[in-house]
Amino acid sequence: DIKIEQIYDSSSEIENAIDGLLESIMYALLFVVLVVLFFLGKWRATIIIAITIPISLLVAFIYLKLVDSSLNIISLCSLTVAIGMVVDDAIVVLENITKHIERGANPREASIYATNEVWVSVIATTLVIVAVFVPLTMLGGQAGIMFKELGWIVTIVCCTSTIVAISLTPMLCSKLLKPRKVKID
Repeated sequence: DIKIEQIYDSSSEIENAIDGLLESIMYALLFVVLVVLFFLGKWRATIIIAITIPISLLVAFIYLKLVDSSLNIISLCSLTVAIGMVVDDAIVVLENITKHIERGANPREASIYATNEVWVSVIATTLVIVAVFVPLTMLGGQAGIMFKELGWIVTIVCCTSTIVAISLTPMLCSKLLKPRKVKID
């Protein structure tokens, strides 16, 4: 006497939205790397920046696994927003290291001195981002359900990118960047 019918199936639209967001993340990664290559003009520096992006995003996926969350539209949107913020800290550190190398310092010394000059600024900018996104994690009701994951993912990704920028980026610069060739007249 009971007949079960499917009234409406929105799974294909959800899958299309998730596929579109994954595509956006890939395009964002590609464009970030191309912009860095264009403006810095050095492929070694671009490789350093390209390494920092996946590390920060990997930590976001670890967070999602630990809190038993899934890849959904909110988490993928959060990752898309965070990609642009991930490279900021590493670019600041890398550019300062590059400036020291162009002034004649060897890459190892330049990495140490340049990072010591900017680490406070890099941490300060991250704390500003955290001050904006952490309150989203404390919202209640429907807004809390919508924005809690966004707040945590962006906060975690930005904090991870700061740690990577002041630790891994200088190490990679000291190993991958070449010293400036001194011209002898």
